Amino acid sequence: MRDDQWLLEKMNNVWNSLFPEVERKNNVVIRFKGRWKNKFGHIKRLKNKDTEIVINSLFKDLNVPAYIINLTIAHELVHYMHGFNSPYQQQFKHPHQGGVVNKELKNRGYSELLKLERKWFKDEWLKTYIKIMQD
Repeated sequence: MRDDQWLLEKMNNVWNSLFPEVERKNNVVIRFKGRWKNKFGHIKRLKNKDTEIVINSLFKDLNVPAYIINLTIAHELVHYMHGFNSPYQQQFKHPHQGGVVNKELKNRGYSELLKLERKWFKDEWLKTYIKIMQD
């Protein structure tokens, strides 16, 4: 079952395998929230200085491939390591400046997953979104 505990385990697996050199400089919480058509997730700094990563609640549905969730988590962790909503020094003026997130993900071996994500988003997401919203 995809719940917040499952999501935490996913984040820990992605972090440990893809970002082992990135120190957790604060408490990082992750949860499902929101039901967005055009947003997979986001990262923000909470008032207590924790970092919160939010993943679209629609992704609890098993019709959304697990690799989409993994890639979304990895995307948000790149923001974390680049100093967006984390204790790290901010490295860029804008979080997606010059394609830095995708470049980082490609450097870490996610090139094929990025291609799969684009294809899935183009061919499947709208149908999946409509089905989930009808259920």
